[in-house]
Amino acid sequence: MAGNSRRQGAVRKSGTKKGPVVGSGGQRRKALEGKGPTPKAEDRPGHKAHRAANAAKTREQARQKKADRPELIAGRNPVVEALRADVPGNALYVALNIDIDDRVNEAVRLAGDKGISILEVPREELDRKTNRAMHQGLGLQVPPFEYAHPGDLMQAARDSGNTPLFVALDGVTDPRNLGAVIRSAAAFGAHGVLLPERRSAGMTAVAWRTSAGTAAKLPIAVATNLTRQLRSWASDGLMIVGLDADGTVDIDSLDLAADPLVIVLGSEGRGLSRLVRETCDATVSIPMAAGVESLNASVAAGVLLAEVARRRRVAGRI
Repeated sequence: MAGNSRRQGAVRKSGTKKGPVVGSGGQRRKALEGKGPTPKAEDRPGHKAHRAANAAKTREQARQKKADRPELIAGRNPVVEALRADVPGNALYVALNIDIDDRVNEAVRLAGDKGISILEVPREELDRKTNRAMHQGLGLQVPPFEYAHPGDLMQAARDSGNTPLFVALDGVTDPRNLGAVIRSAAAFGAHGVLLPERRSAGMTAVAWRTSAGTAAKLPIAVATNLTRQLRSWASDGLMIVGLDADGTVDIDSLDLAADPLVIVLGSEGRGLSRLVRETCDATVSIPMAAGVESLNASVAAGVLLAEVARRRRVAGRI
């Protein structure tokens, strides 16, 4: 019996596999260690959030690349108007063999007086430069706009010796409205205009022309986060007033007009965003006749800025 037991033990020993057996729970410790926290959805390749983040990054890079390119104002009337308004240009393109009229002569004369290069090019090249717009043989190249820092606006207010007055735009995407707001801001004594980095019109050639050249005289700044910048100004003692059709006060009752002030204009369609509205110390409306649609952003800005300027003159703050 003892011999049989020794033989059976020998069989069991020789039949046992060396090392851990798969599925037996004998995996190596390293194989059972965790691989760390699960990455965020936008960091996991193949996840829809990752694709969406990449697409957003690509759009932003394209937007930035476009913003860094010079623009062309095309057409005889637009070019002459831009030159009259002192819109900065670095080249006037004139198509070869175009029909000369008073507008072409004036454009060439104004460009020469301002030291702008005048270049004659084949019509096909001007077609390409203007993306085949109706250029009528004239194109004015406008350099990329140089934006200020939000801190520059406060410095401009201090240097003026007057009570600070800024205009901030919350989602205004029409460059014509932007240009008109800048023109009104300059006309009524504002010290600068603030734009959000995203979902906003920029200083394109159209905005330049609509501003009638005032964008060259008034600092235009960009905020990475509009709400955060408004809160920063509020902590510096400025009052934040949003222009809204359902405002808490109307323009006749705006007692804050003579105080250090930021006027915030909402987008053409949805008005003020929720976070910006919550940041405002007050929202103001403009009374209008019954049955009349609301004013667009630039017209409403002009009305409110004119009233603020009037009250400041009365209070001796301007």
